[in-house]
Amino acid sequence: MSARDYDYEDLGLVAGLEIHQQLDTATKLFCGCPTERREPEAATRTVSRYLHPTRSELGEIDEAALEESRVDREFEYLAYDTTCLVEEDDEPPHRIDEEALEVALEIATLLDATTVDTAHVMRKIVVDGSNTSGFQRSALIATDGLVETDDGPVGISDMLLEEESAARIDETDEGVVYGLDRLGIPLVEIGTDPDIRTPEQAREAAARIGMLLRSTGRVKRGLGTIRQDVNVSIAEGARVELKGVQSLDDIDGILRNEVARQVELVDIAGELRDRGASVGEPREVTDVFADTDSGVIASANCAVAVPLAGFDGLVGREIQPDRRLGTELSDHAKRSGAGGIFHTDELPGYGVTGAEVDALREAVDAGPEDAVALVAASRSVAESAAEAVAERARAAVAGVPEETRGANEDGTSEYLRPLPGAARMYPETDVPPVDLDPTAVEPPELLTEKVDRYAEEYGLDRGLAEQVAYGRRMPVFETAVERGVDPTLAAGTVESTATELRRDGVPVENLRDGHFLAVLELVEDGDLAKEGVGDVLAVLAERPALTAEEAAEEAGLAGVDESEVRETVAEVVEHNADQVETEGMGAFSALMGEAMGALRGKADGEVVSDALREEIQRRI
Repeated sequence: MSARDYDYEDLGLVAGLEIHQQLDTATKLFCGCPTERREPEAATRTVSRYLHPTRSELGEIDEAALEESRVDREFEYLAYDTTCLVEEDDEPPHRIDEEALEVALEIATLLDATTVDTAHVMRKIVVDGSNTSGFQRSALIATDGLVETDDGPVGISDMLLEEESAARIDETDEGVVYGLDRLGIPLVEIGTDPDIRTPEQAREAAARIGMLLRSTGRVKRGLGTIRQDVNVSIAEGARVELKGVQSLDDIDGILRNEVARQVELVDIAGELRDRGASVGEPREVTDVFADTDSGVIASANCAVAVPLAGFDGLVGREIQPDRRLGTELSDHAKRSGAGGIFHTDELPGYGVTGAEVDALREAVDAGPEDAVALVAASRSVAESAAEAVAERARAAVAGVPEETRGANEDGTSEYLRPLPGAARMYPETDVPPVDLDPTAVEPPELLTEKVDRYAEEYGLDRGLAEQVAYGRRMPVFETAVERGVDPTLAAGTVESTATELRRDGVPVENLRDGHFLAVLELVEDGDLAKEGVGDVLAVLAERPALTAEEAAEEAGLAGVDESEVRETVAEVVEHNADQVETEGMGAFSALMGEAMGALRGKADGEVVSDALREEIQRRI
């Protein structure tokens, strides 16, 4: 199935966004460690933890944290030569980073939000292992902002400054491996009001917020540095939080798929109620499969079945592309450590025979209008997973459950945990409050305004102006122009030339801002022809430790003086004397290419062109 075009107003679609953006600060939010990411291979040691939920000040335990803690896992953390005791949760956090506060205030100003008088740091319980402490530190910075879209304004309910979680590196049978290099990087979380009514408006609002964030020039760029969560509900459905949408381009698609999922679940619930459906208690059926040819079941020492009265044909019903109601049940089983489930809508199959299906149905008293879900694993896992399947099946009769789901790359989503509640937040006593002064920051020029300025002031065409303004190397362009580099050359270098080199397999990611600036300054000083910029950058990408001058020498592109240019041009014209005599200035184009080839990019094209015109004119 694919997400259909719905009348979203008729469905009562309500949606909101949560944008998480890492800030490009020198140090982390609560310690002095750098914010650069590291490769897992660079880890120097590991730290292990088991995490458990704690009660709030009111003595309550958050439901999402409680479910997370039911899975007994060890968390292993990769530590680096930059890792400190704060990151390991062996030392109290330091005072909140002043640079991060400054950037957050800039963003609040751009969102037209009202800054709070004092920022109080709170602890948000997180026991999935992504924080060594078992909680994330977060501070409310501003409220009541606004962004405009073509379909009307979208309110900004709040903006928080918080620490980034550890990066998930690997998952094993024993637990999860995280990297501490990402833990503690400052990020802002921007939450909108539920003002969004269409997938297109959701994407536009996210794009507008993203533009405002990048306008500061002080946010990190690249995969994983910005994440979007989408809260979605329809009138007959329920609020669902979709976490971890990595790309702006995916927002409208995943929202459409979630609407389709809720529509299908509402329809399934109606059919189940019409059938008088119910969910029975899980029963052990290991003996049914004593001689099974199913490898999965044979390798397990326990099989537990869940009778699903009135569910026949509905467990296998597709609710998202390649995902069925049975997939939802399976997601819950996996949370308890099972590999998944079998169900009678897809059996016989997977090594399970028709006779075994009949015996399974008989063992749990299932009739032809009923379905059966089956979990095969160790006894403790199978029993726990079967209970989770039964609970989710009962929710299917009621309708759409409120929950948190993870976004998949194909635009679908999978169950993660229940929606968190207020019990997950409580005050951080180790970090003092901070008074905020929004008048101390100057709002930056918006990227949309930069595009206009680049086109008008520098004469760039709007397409290139937009590429540069929204590109990662916009600061390089501005610095180069300030130093006198031709704007068109600077823009073409940081965008077109860099893109061409990447397509040719050159490791452009090794190039730093200083590399681009040094090469552009060689051109400005007359020591390198602009035609040689790409070749010199290619050398620097392979050997970043070289200077621009050394790279030019290695590329054979050290500059030549005008006398050498004229001497080379004269040789080219002499070699093609007959063509010049016959065609006159008509030979210019062909000879220009030959002259540039002879100079191998060592001389500027305009200098070569002037010399060639003069030499041809002299000959004719």
